[in-house]
Amino acid sequence: MEARGVLKLLVFDCDGVLFDSREANRAYYNAICEAMGRPPLSEEELEVVHMQTAENSVRYLFRNQPELIDKALEFQKSLNYEKFIHLMKPEPGLEELVKSIRPPVKTAISTNRTTTMGRLLEIFNYEPFFDLVVTALVSPKPKPHPEALKMILDHFRVTPKEVLYVGDTEVDYKLTKALNVPLVAFKNPNLEADFHVKSFYELQNLIKKHFYGEYK
Repeated sequence: MEARGVLKLLVFDCDGVLFDSREANRAYYNAICEAMGRPPLSEEELEVVHMQTAENSVRYLFRNQPELIDKALEFQKSLNYEKFIHLMKPEPGLEELVKSIRPPVKTAISTNRTTTMGRLLEIFNYEPFFDLVVTALVSPKPKPHPEALKMILDHFRVTPKEVLYVGDTEVDYKLTKALNVPLVAFKNPNLEADFHVKSFYELQNLIKKHFYGEYK
């Protein structure tokens, strides 16, 4: 495939891309379930909450017990996610990737996380790697609504063809499709996307191969 143009912005999803957060999320939501007296998450439920905001996840988990939703939300807001952060597994190669494209490429995060995102960046020392972070607190309409990604594009004044979005779920597909932003499917060969990669090292090589620019 020939080079596609100049890349100006690389946008990352958080869960499933920057981090393998599956077991951390399982433990977090199981703690809420246990406190409310319901069974642990099923694998199907874990797939859903892995992509949603915390509030929407709680509402989903107690969809069959609506009388517990308010109590569960109150407990969720008091539950410190930091005790589960040791279960987060950062994806190798992020620093090398970012250093290979910045400058001239800008980097951003679009995530349905809310209050936990800032602490994650701080704990893993990821703050220097990103020019902008848009959470579900900043964007009132969570993914797959395209509002957050549109905010990012407008902030950097770039067109969709100057952007790559790195995601791993159907939510990311719907988000990018709405704005015609090229999608890189991360560790998900079954996701419809413009590109597929298994690591940040592969992503670094993909950018070198398919885009014009002074990438190291």
